[in-house]
Amino acid sequence: MQPGARPSFGVAKPMKGGAGSAPNKPAPPSSGGDQFPPLPGEAMDTMGAPQADAMSRLAERANTVVDNQSNVGGFEQSVHKIKEQVLPRLLERVDPEAAATLSKDELSEEFRPIILEVLAELKITLNRREQFALEKVLIDELLGFGPLEELLGDPDVSDIMVNGPDQTYIEKKGKLMLAPIQFRDEQHLFQIAQRIVNQVGRRVDQTTPLADARLKDGSRVNVIVPPLSLRGTAISIRKFSEKPITIDMLKEFGSMSDKMATALKIAGACRMNVVISGGTGSGKTTMLNALSKMIDPGERVLTIEDAAELRLQQPHWLPLETRPPNLEGQGAITIGDLVKNALRMRPDRIILGEIRGAECFDLLAAMNTGHDGSMCTLHANSPRECLGRMENMILMGDIKIPKEAISRQIAESVDLIVQVKRLRDGSRRTTNITEVIGMEGDVIVTQELFKFEYLEESDDGKILGEYRSSGLRPYTLEKARQFGFDQAYLEACL
Repeated sequence: MQPGARPSFGVAKPMKGGAGSAPNKPAPPSSGGDQFPPLPGEAMDTMGAPQADAMSRLAERANTVVDNQSNVGGFEQSVHKIKEQVLPRLLERVDPEAAATLSKDELSEEFRPIILEVLAELKITLNRREQFALEKVLIDELLGFGPLEELLGDPDVSDIMVNGPDQTYIEKKGKLMLAPIQFRDEQHLFQIAQRIVNQVGRRVDQTTPLADARLKDGSRVNVIVPPLSLRGTAISIRKFSEKPITIDMLKEFGSMSDKMATALKIAGACRMNVVISGGTGSGKTTMLNALSKMIDPGERVLTIEDAAELRLQQPHWLPLETRPPNLEGQGAITIGDLVKNALRMRPDRIILGEIRGAECFDLLAAMNTGHDGSMCTLHANSPRECLGRMENMILMGDIKIPKEAISRQIAESVDLIVQVKRLRDGSRRTTNITEVIGMEGDVIVTQELFKFEYLEESDDGKILGEYRSSGLRPYTLEKARQFGFDQAYLEACL
């Protein structure tokens, strides 16, 4: 070794996996051969399968041309064209007041000869199938909700979203798709919206362009009209399930585990105060209806809602509904007014469809004054956020109470928070069941009993995960003991 020369650290071996075999060829960016194997879940190279697949999906989405109009098919289109010609002549021959007193079947019998007469006048020849389709469309137009009747009669459709006369979306099995219906024009759609809200004593026009209503089967309807809606009248219908959903059915759907179902059944039976938290369309009302099945049939239950949609499976149940202000802006009855009045009606439980504001304080007062087992729903993304939202809602009112006192009242009133979520694959899951234990300083202390853990996504896009119990002894065990469910509750939670 020459003096002044640097000591040798040995001969560098070429990297395996491409760089050694071709000295002048640069190695792939993320390929490290055997010395640096890829991390689990990491793409093998820039064009590896998972990464390339994700990027191709993005590119496809970016280049998709959007068609915003519902396409009505040939047969339906021809029937609707004939309807436009027949309807004016039919109305000339029919007394609308007399027609309104008949049922759909009776009206169908009365209409048949008149429709044939009008078709003969117009020199239109139809076969039996077309005649029946025309009859149905005309009767839906006169007595029902026009093109919406077809969607309302489909048991697979859970949501209907009308975005103006030319575009209607529906939800089937958790997925959104365009519906093959169209309205004649904006006036036609507006008339149907008015028919829906007038049935429940509400109104919608330019002075009151927003309305909440319900259909006869309990389905929830929201209507918003111009000038607030820029595409024309918008109608959103959340359809009501004809068959009452129970906790066991939710368990079979994969919404919760066996142990979670047992814990919720006991919570409903043991008069625990439950708050159901979740986003829009996550299944909060469905969960509340299912929990109500566990209420003792001897208890008097009052439900309070803006638009009555709860369908409790109880014999002694009295639903109450708020009232909007009249044209002069007076006479409004709020949820808070109904909660105060409900306390004078000797209820065993008070159930609120949804809390959005200062009425939260009235509900907590009810929970603390001998109405154990009260329940409500609210919008929040997690149990912790749910508690924060309750604090904020009380502070929204004019109640002059320090924040610490509000937190203490929430901690003393609420026993369980049930978090429900609608995941991106369309499935609805119960993601958390959390106990509210009490206060530590000025912070509300909670304890998680169950949690849904996301694991992976299957090839067909379904989210896979498992429901895990935290294995902790529940603080609400004392309430369960008073009803004789302590052993079953403990076994479910551990």
